[in-house]
Amino acid sequence: MLTSEGMESLIRTYFDACNAADAEAIAACFVDDGVHYFPPGMYEGPFVGAQKNGERWVGAVQTLGSVWTIDRVVTDPESAQAVVEWTHFKTYKDTVLRGDEWYIFDSDNGLIKEIRAYYASPQDPDLGRLELGGYDYKTNGYALEPPFVREKRA
Repeated sequence: MLTSEGMESLIRTYFDACNAADAEAIAACFVDDGVHYFPPGMYEGPFVGAQKNGERWVGAVQTLGSVWTIDRVVTDPESAQAVVEWTHFKTYKDTVLRGDEWYIFDSDNGLIKEIRAYYASPQDPDLGRLELGGYDYKTNGYALEPPFVREKRA
């Protein structure tokens, strides 16, 4: 049976695994055929399968210096759904991207079946901060800098 605590715990485990660039730990958060959807034109389409999700986020860490934070979580065990507001720091590019993700959980095993990502703005290559215009992230308690910076690899 899904609980709010269990759902949030798995989401935090997933983000921790992404930050650790641990493909197997990321994959372990998903059902085998779990899907992560993105806005059009992003990442050559959805990541399909637990292993693909793990591989792709490890790739983001390696190529972009990605570091993620969870800013808000809302869970609904009855519907097996959750919403996460996050910040994605692309430390190699000095870029900040903010957005939300809608999670669908497998009621039987509690793993992630589906994630649908929604971005605060299109990924404009000319912008260094991709977030809501005029929103006071600092006053509202959001991370303004990554919690750590990755060393660039040769």
